[in-house]
Amino acid sequence: MHTDARNIENHTLIEGDICIIGAGAAGISIALEWINTPYRVILLEGGGFEYEDRMQALYRGKTTGQRYYPLESARLHYFGGTTGHWAGFCSPLDEIDFEKRDWVPHSGWPIQRSDLDTFYARAQKNLDLGPYEYSFPEYQKEDKSLVPLPFDEEAVFNKMWQFSPPSRFGAKYRDTILKAPNIHLYTYANVCDIGANENVSAIKEVIVKNFAGKEHTVRAKYFISACCAIQNARLLLASNRQAPKGLGNDNDLVGRFFMEHLEIKSAEIWFPDPDPLKLYLLDFGKTKYRAELGITAKKQEEHRILNGTASFTPLEIARTQPAFIDIWTKDQKQREKNMSDFSKTEDQFKSTNRFRNFQLFTRVEQAPNPDSRITLDTEKDELGMPRAMLHWELTPLEKRSIRTIYEIIGKQAGLSQKGRVRLLEYLWDEDDHSWPEFTGGGWHHMGTTRMGTNPKQSVVNADCKVHSIDNLYIAGSSCYVTAGAPNPTLTLVALSLRLSDHLKKRISAVS
Repeated sequence: MHTDARNIENHTLIEGDICIIGAGAAGISIALEWINTPYRVILLEGGGFEYEDRMQALYRGKTTGQRYYPLESARLHYFGGTTGHWAGFCSPLDEIDFEKRDWVPHSGWPIQRSDLDTFYARAQKNLDLGPYEYSFPEYQKEDKSLVPLPFDEEAVFNKMWQFSPPSRFGAKYRDTILKAPNIHLYTYANVCDIGANENVSAIKEVIVKNFAGKEHTVRAKYFISACCAIQNARLLLASNRQAPKGLGNDNDLVGRFFMEHLEIKSAEIWFPDPDPLKLYLLDFGKTKYRAELGITAKKQEEHRILNGTASFTPLEIARTQPAFIDIWTKDQKQREKNMSDFSKTEDQFKSTNRFRNFQLFTRVEQAPNPDSRITLDTEKDELGMPRAMLHWELTPLEKRSIRTIYEIIGKQAGLSQKGRVRLLEYLWDEDDHSWPEFTGGGWHHMGTTRMGTNPKQSVVNADCKVHSIDNLYIAGSSCYVTAGAPNPTLTLVALSLRLSDHLKKRISAVS
């Protein structure tokens, strides 16, 4: 069922059993799990069904520290959320990503990879992926033409990715949500405040506003904030009428540990003979799976580095692309055009297998850092909510990890007599901790409401419930403790399904 919150009487009281704030990948995945249950689910979406400049402007914010993209360009504010422009890259986190690593400060999840495997398998369907299988040998059984590089598997392994079409949740699940009798979608319902009981141990209601000047109240037994990492933190911090520091922020942790994947060209690999590298190359829209070079857990521990992967682009393609592609623009349509032009440059080379030289491109996790964080600005948006401020701060560990990754790959290339690796100049000086102009992120926002067992070190528990509040849950990548190497969408959907199952058990226990 669907209601446009602009068209109902002002100060309407909306009531349900569960209130989900945000209709992106996390919120929609949770809502789908409750269809045809006896519970009334309220799904709140701040925008409508299409992109609108005015709505997108609510996400505008400031950035400091390491250069970052305009915040209003980084997330989409309408039904389906940022699945409206994601690229479909999917792979699960590695087992080491969940472990406490003494060389990675603030690492260690309260759950293990095995706790997510069942939910990863279910998430594959939501994202239109194949079977839950990410072991390279299983792919090679199906296609003998997939030839891996002859590297020592104890050092470098083939980290597999699957590719969603990509699934646009807004289009794919719109009719399903609208036709569900117990799912009540309200569009143009921007949550601007969360209200708790007197001792702030439970949530009573949320206040929603829109550009029509309407304000409504939503009450439920359970609330799930399923916004992105920036907006989850922003909403908790801005809900400070009863808790001066913000909800769930007794220990000044909400908004801290913001993480991104550093995505940056880092090296070149030169082969003596042409190699098609079928296993490793990507043809957008056609490739269903590919491998990137991953560093084994054993080598990560030995060299005390972060987790990261290397992907391949023919050097001839890389050198014919513009020296600087303006993905920093605040103009959403212009940014999409820039990326489209970038893809067209690649297309002219895809049918050939004549390449000997490849650019190596890194995706590496950011070390959890409490000083990399979201705070509130004094400036407010059009609905009166304080804007978000991002301070993105990296550490020397990220750059050292990138350099070491390619030293390991380079050693394997030499030992196998397959080729030679050349580091790019910004990695030559081990004492230089600066970053080049082309340093970018993956548009992957993680952290800010991290998961843990200790309320003094985390915001939510292993079930994604805010420690100090009995009926408030957080869904999505803001709960991540570490980022791992893979793109976050598959894991955030899996975590959302796990949260949903937990809540079903909890509700049935008290019914």
